[in-house]
Amino acid sequence: MKSPWPTKKLGEIVEKLELKKPPINSWPYIEIGDIDIENKSIVFKDKKSVNGAIIAPADSVLVSRVRPSRGAIVYLDKDYVVSSAFSVIKPKLTESFSKFLFYWLGFSKDFIRYLQGKQKGSNYPSVREKDILNYEILLPPLPIQQKIVERLDAIKKAQELNNKQIELTEELFQSLLHRELDPKGENWEVKRLGDIGVFKRGPFGGSLKKEIFVESGYKVYEQKNVIYNDFTLGNYFIDEKKYKEMIDFAINSGDLIISCSGTIGKVVKVPEKVQPGIINQALLKITPIKKYIINDFLKFLLETSLIQERLTANTRGSAIRNVASVVEIKRIKIPLPPLETQQKIIKKLSAVQEYKKKLLEQKQKLQELFESVLNKSFSRILEYR
Repeated sequence: MKSPWPTKKLGEIVEKLELKKPPINSWPYIEIGDIDIENKSIVFKDKKSVNGAIIAPADSVLVSRVRPSRGAIVYLDKDYVVSSAFSVIKPKLTESFSKFLFYWLGFSKDFIRYLQGKQKGSNYPSVREKDILNYEILLPPLPIQQKIVERLDAIKKAQELNNKQIELTEELFQSLLHRELDPKGENWEVKRLGDIGVFKRGPFGGSLKKEIFVESGYKVYEQKNVIYNDFTLGNYFIDEKKYKEMIDFAINSGDLIISCSGTIGKVVKVPEKVQPGIINQALLKITPIKKYIINDFLKFLLETSLIQERLTANTRGSAIRNVASVVEIKRIKIPLPPLETQQKIIKKLSAVQEYKKKLLEQKQKLQELFESVLNKSFSRILEYR
């Protein structure tokens, strides 16, 4: 079936720009690593431009030629100084809208697959600008492009507002956290972490050789499985026999789990319903001693910036894989109010966290809506590819 819309190469619909060079040390300066590839937005950093930088005009799209399969693509709402490793795409107004191209190039798997097929090199893969401009796109009429942009822009705006609310809620939580846990003027005890809980780090090395892993059974929890207030299921399981041999490393409802290798300091409380399993060497299990501390209170303590700094202060290993010292973690001193006071503090902090949880759920729904509208909007284009 023949498409009612023309197929054109990017090079046929974009302007031939004469990009100017800025003064050295101009700011802000955007490099490839400054693009948030998930949100297709710019993360501004405190750095200035280098020799060879270019000025990309407003209402254009940046496409990274280096490691193109990452999808470092972003829309510019004004002039910016950027790395020359970007191709700057600015369509002719008679052909397309920049925002339309941004949504197609930035979120289309078809374009990423095309770039993957064109990239050269292994350590530093890249594509030529010529390759990018040779990419073919089925181009709807301008009114249809505009409708697609309006729909997606509306959802993007809602996502930005939601993300801002999450950010503000986290700031409120941290402020409340420090205020409520400030021991000044309070007749609170001070204890070491090692005195108020039973610590157990996951087994090392040969205890968990790959040959013991099975397709189902008891989960082996890793550092990557620890996320905000939850566990995710990974690929590895052990059978019942091995699980019983390693029962000391089993997780139980109410235990606190801390990542102590790689990304150090992620904290989660084991929920009531969780797939039985054990932790590996990247995780540390703390079982709170009930007469001293409530597990939710300890979780809040471990999430404070002060304790987080101490968790990462005594690490060893390489820059690639830091490992926290369990001995040093157990020596960290914490303020310990009476159990009744702990419960009151938990109630206040939990209310803020519950609100943040709803915002995070809203974030997920908005992302699903964005992807649904994106797929429906571009389905006709994909039909003819």
